Parts: sequence; structure tokens; C-alpha cells
Amino acid sequence: MASVKKILEHAANQCQYRGTRLTDKRKAVLTGLLRSQQALSAYELIDVCREKLGEKLPPMSMYRILEFLEEEGLVHKLKLANRYVACTHITCDHQHEIPQFLICIDCYRVEETAISKSMLDSLKGNVKKVGFELVSPQLEINCVCGDCLQASAQ
Repeated sequence: MASVKKILEHAANQCQYRGTRLTDKRKAVLTGLLRSQQALSAYELIDVCREKLGEKLPPMSMYRILEFLEEEGLVHKLKLANRYVACTHITCDHQHEIPQFLICIDCYRVEETAISKSMLDSLKGNVKKVGFELVSPQLEINCVCGDCLQASAQ
């Protein structure tokens, strides 16, 4: 994985290309997520920014920043856990597939994988069969990571 500094540079260039800015406060929030080993809530991010980055952010500012970062494709909101993670593909220049998030219910570690087109088509078909329309193809699956499984077995 690229260094946090390289990822931030790439993210800033991506924002500039789109006509937006990755401000210092936005960088601080993204840095907090990039350094975290788990998904974080907005309030946990406020604490991380204050304690580790020296940036004091009120809740409304944090939510606005997270919304901006999500719109720019730099972070993902995990709706099941009501937490955020940095996108693992920030520095990729290829077209991204639909993300699937495996969320550890014990430690909130998250792995981002991709959903194949055939699996997504099958999912859309199943949804349509029962009279629903797929609004968001992002999948979030509650799991237990290997570390937590191993810890609980001891």
C-alpha cells in the first residue's frame, strides 16, 4: 500500500482535477481514516483528529467533511455499522468495481473487495423478482475477522 503522504497527494490532485479542494481539515480527516486499522464513527474521528493530529473539529464540520470525502470517492460510509473507511483504491487510475465490505463485528476491521458483474446482475435479478428496485449496489457483510476468531478460540 502506498504511504499516507502519497495517497494524500493523489487525493489532492484528484480533487483539483474535479475542481474541488482537499483542505487541511479534509486532509486531517482522511489521514485519520488512512491510519486507522478499523472503521470509525464520526465521533471517533473527531477524537482521532484532536488527539493524534491536533485538529479540533465540531460534529457538524466532521459530517460535512465526511460527506465531501464520500462524494469525491475517497471514503465509504458503512451504513450497517454507521462508520467510515478510507477507500482502498484512492491511488488507482482504473475504473472501480462495485465495492463489497466485509466488516468484523468485534473489532470493526474492514476489508474492501469488489463484486463481479455477474454477481451484481444476479443480485439485481433477485431483487427485481420480489418487486423491489436496487438503490445502492454496495454490499456490507457482517463477519468476524481471523484475528478475532483466533482470539475467541483461546
